[in-house]
Amino acid sequence: MIKPQRIGHVVLKVKNLERSEKFYTEILGLRIVDRLGDRMTFFSWEDNHHDLAIYAVGDDAEDAKRQQVGLFHVAMQIGSYDELRQAYRFLKERGIPIRGTSDHGVSKSIYLADPDGNEIEIFSNTLPSEWENGVRPRVAQIMPLDLDTEMGVRG
Repeated sequence: MIKPQRIGHVVLKVKNLERSEKFYTEILGLRIVDRLGDRMTFFSWEDNHHDLAIYAVGDDAEDAKRQQVGLFHVAMQIGSYDELRQAYRFLKERGIPIRGTSDHGVSKSIYLADPDGNEIEIFSNTLPSEWENGVRPRVAQIMPLDLDTEMGVRG
């Protein structure tokens, strides 16, 4: 049996490398660490060789479909619930469509898509001090999280 320690990186297929580079650097704060010609770009947040890569398949590629086999979403963790609320406001101010928000008990999440429809979850873990009676909630929960009302955000 193989026992990986963690997911090392994710590679996503995109139509337009330049458009996607802009999204991943300007919206998600990744920095470009390398390129492979005009087909592939590698990104990192910190000092890792790369956390995410994008591979250009061309403008004629078929759009990703939500009801097909493949990647459901990529989850990217941020430091705190306050940072999640700030991220929500940042996305709204830039007109990035929010696909949904959820309270999963163990985490709180915002869902959005990159320019090619690849779904991204931005999440913050719920602190153990916030767990009811100090017991970790079930992992598979989907409860409402209304950040618009909580923050007084419009649109």
